[in-house]
Amino acid sequence: MADLFSGGAVGALMGETVKYALQTIKKGKFGGNIFFVTVSKTPNWKIIAQTLFEYCGRRVPEFNNDEDAINRVKHLLSKVGRNPILLVLDDVWPGSECLVEKFKFQMADYKILVTSRVAFRRFGTPFPLDPLDLDHAVSLFHHYSQLNESSSYMPDKNLVREIVKGCKGSPLALQVIAGSLCKQPIEIWKNMKEHFQNQSILESKRYFPSDSTDTDLLCRLQQSLDILEDINEKECFVDLGLFAEDQRIPVTVLIDMWATLYNLDEDGTQAMAIVHNLNTRNLINVIATRKVATETDMYYNNHYVMMHDLLRELAIHQSKEEPFEQRKRLTIDLNGDDRPNWWIVPDQQGMISRMYSFITGMLVKQKQLKVSARILSISTDETFSSDWCDMQPDEAEVLVLNLRSDQYSLPDFTQKMSKLEVLIVTNYGFHCSELTKFEMLGFLSNLKRIRLEKVSVPCLCILKNLQKLSLHMCNTRNAFESCDIQISDAMPNLVELSIDYCKDLIKLPDGLCNITTLKKLSITNCHNLSAMPHDIGKLENLEVLRLCSCSDLKEMPKYVAGLNKLCCLDISNCVNLSKLPKDIGELQKLEKLSMKGCSNLSGLPNSVIKFGNLKHEMHVICDEERAALWEQYPNIPNLRIDMLKEDINLNWLHRTRS
Repeated sequence: MADLFSGGAVGALMGETVKYALQTIKKGKFGGNIFFVTVSKTPNWKIIAQTLFEYCGRRVPEFNNDEDAINRVKHLLSKVGRNPILLVLDDVWPGSECLVEKFKFQMADYKILVTSRVAFRRFGTPFPLDPLDLDHAVSLFHHYSQLNESSSYMPDKNLVREIVKGCKGSPLALQVIAGSLCKQPIEIWKNMKEHFQNQSILESKRYFPSDSTDTDLLCRLQQSLDILEDINEKECFVDLGLFAEDQRIPVTVLIDMWATLYNLDEDGTQAMAIVHNLNTRNLINVIATRKVATETDMYYNNHYVMMHDLLRELAIHQSKEEPFEQRKRLTIDLNGDDRPNWWIVPDQQGMISRMYSFITGMLVKQKQLKVSARILSISTDETFSSDWCDMQPDEAEVLVLNLRSDQYSLPDFTQKMSKLEVLIVTNYGFHCSELTKFEMLGFLSNLKRIRLEKVSVPCLCILKNLQKLSLHMCNTRNAFESCDIQISDAMPNLVELSIDYCKDLIKLPDGLCNITTLKKLSITNCHNLSAMPHDIGKLENLEVLRLCSCSDLKEMPKYVAGLNKLCCLDISNCVNLSKLPKDIGELQKLEKLSMKGCSNLSGLPNSVIKFGNLKHEMHVICDEERAALWEQYPNIPNLRIDMLKEDINLNWLHRTRS
């Protein structure tokens, strides 16, 4: 039987690039028996068979039908030589899996490589193709630009490398741009370098001396989106351009956004299905930093999305196709004192108005900039001066702020965003950013979700309709310990609270247990948290309680019987936790208990015998030592114990440095 293995390309990996790669590697055991076939979107079996006969130098026969072509190809491959065979099926589209299956002949030493924009998992674990490193990219660029020792013109090596860097490791971009520069004057080369430095590679396409859309980079990248049939998937892909380049995008951020924008479910099931599909299409990469729950938990705090630079530019380009005033997404990049032409800060408006009034003798009021976008994304660097434009983003439902500075002031126009439902503030700098003007959020009656990353959370303000608060790598002391307002007064209708990697969190905020609307409470990787509130039983609607990797947590509250709706309790990797709550057996809705890595837990309270009354299955996830504790209670008929191995990887290092 043929061994199949598939490689997913970044965007659209062109067949000629695959050919070149195969020509430049050592042929090894395959010798000359490497056969290359481009399948394309509308494959033709007879043409594919004819191509293989031509490769083998054989006379091309007439085929009666597809079945005849298949049989003759099988016979051909069995006779081509003694060496093993590698058959490369390039550019295989969704729906063509049956064609690949027909190539699976019963032959020894026969392998099939499938390259596609889509990961065909039915053929085994896909192998995603990373962008080319600089040296290999330069080599490929030389091939397509026909730069060799016999060339009449050899540009400066540094010039070539700068242009190659602009291609961002994409074989497709290297092929298109190198072909456009082939045998061109030096001025064209230098002009291309300047365009790469000043604008997007996709915008530079207009300078290519091309007379065919087949060599148009944007057109060919666009094919990667053509395979997305669901309109939500296309919209969600374009949304990924709202975030900082070369940074991981938390899946939880996407869940918050898409629940608001596209009416997806709030637990993330539909959003994660879209993420997986985009990943299968090789448009994104999904990274799980740590596995602290099972696949069915719908817990995605450790899931991130990465995007190739060229595909990010494609997403941004898609969002800019509409006129400025009609865009669904408005993306603004502010570096230092540089501002877009339309950007006028309030002080400048006043000065312009006074000057015009003085000259004309008439009072003229400067118009504010109206923005109709549903999503507003603003990125600033460490030198941004916080001079904000007086715009009117009246329709904005999502505000994404990407920052790098130690001090950051929310835009003054924030308090005018009456339709705002989701606020996402992410600091990509090294230290926590001091966030000011937070009190303006109190004017926003529709604000339901806030996510802050690597910021010092200021004193709380009244956010009566806030349903979800997520804090990642934040300083919480000002908000939770030094604030006069209790969290129950500031956020009386909170449904979900997530606190992750907040190293200054020693105890939960006062008044938290008075928020009886709370359904999900996740405190994870907060290594200085030493105790839980004694009155946690007051959270009568709590369904999920996660305390993963809180290494300094020594004990749970004695009584938790009030949590009569709790169905999931996760205390995994709480290494100093010595005992479970005394009345844990009263939790008759409990379905899942994760306690792997609780190495200091040496016994179970007697109340666990009451789990024998459960009508539903109770799933306990633990290590071998803790499993032995449960085996002492054989009278719990619906108990299922899973002993999981420790999931060890270093993916989390990218996110936890501070």
